[in-house]
Amino acid sequence: MSHTLDPISPLQQDPAFTLDFRLRQPVPAAPKACLLLLHGVGGNETNLAELAMAIDPEVLVVLPRGPLTFAPGQFGWFRVAFTPNGPSIVVEEAEQSRQTLIRFIEQLQSAYDIAPQRTVIAGFSQGGILSASVGLSAPERVAGFGVLSGRILPELGPRLAPREQLATLSAFIAHGQYDSKLPVAWAHKADQWLTDLGVPHATRFYPVDHALSPAMAADFLDWAQTLTSPR
Repeated sequence: MSHTLDPISPLQQDPAFTLDFRLRQPVPAAPKACLLLLHGVGGNETNLAELAMAIDPEVLVVLPRGPLTFAPGQFGWFRVAFTPNGPSIVVEEAEQSRQTLIRFIEQLQSAYDIAPQRTVIAGFSQGGILSASVGLSAPERVAGFGVLSGRILPELGPRLAPREQLATLSAFIAHGQYDSKLPVAWAHKADQWLTDLGVPHATRFYPVDHALSPAMAADFLDWAQTLTSPR
């Protein structure tokens, strides 16, 4: 019998928060940092439980559930269609989720007394997309963001924060070289865009399809530790 989810809390449905979520347990009494891990489209908040369990136990790890329901147990941050010309998204839903996540982060920071400089947001696929959207538009709320097999939405352009604020961020881009859902060209575009914006970042590629490989997870954990450990 699997006990994979035992260290993950029941779903928290608290009106004080804009999103439902789970926490990696035990929850630290005085968290030294906060890491949000966002699932991809059609997944749910338990998808990154294994990654959550590998994080420093003194870090508050939050697994939010996407606000849109597609089927029982399947959620997302915005609707997307994969066309011959690339992904076609519902822009209004992506924007609503971006705003909802920013408010959610503020609520977490207030509830657990965690500074923005100790807050990191990251996710897989669509979760990584939203992580980049939050980080690049509200760098005053987070220290960094991670995009695991995701992309940066071109539609985000008008909402980018000023360059001087973006310079305070740290970003991590990880992508499979054989990604059949979001081709690796998206990661190269993200890398170039972050360079042009002056955002300090690391970009890594892996010989996998659209997946979170063990090597990708290990590199992400190393990067996240640099932001969540006291300096």
